[in-house]
Amino acid sequence: MPIYEYKCNKCGKQFEAFQGISDPELKSCKFCKGKVQKLMSLSSFSLKGTGWYATDYKGKQPSTTTKKETTVSSTATETPKTDANKTGGDD
Repeated sequence: MPIYEYKCNKCGKQFEAFQGISDPELKSCKFCKGKVQKLMSLSSFSLKGTGWYATDYKGKQPSTTTKKETTVSSTATETPKTDANKTGGDD
């Protein structure tokens, strides 16, 4: 059940109320019965663990390779040019 914060216009006190989402807003202060206004509260919602934007959602993996590893892998993928593919008249 959500917690809503209210502030009294008459006495200035702030208080919290447990209310359902479909429940009507409070109209009066629980201390002095003055008129209240609903406050906008900060959320305490936080995404933790794997699978969220910073790790997986963005589609980018964290870079852990070094420059030396990159050089080795790029030379390994190149195909050397040799004369083996040439067809000659000698059999």
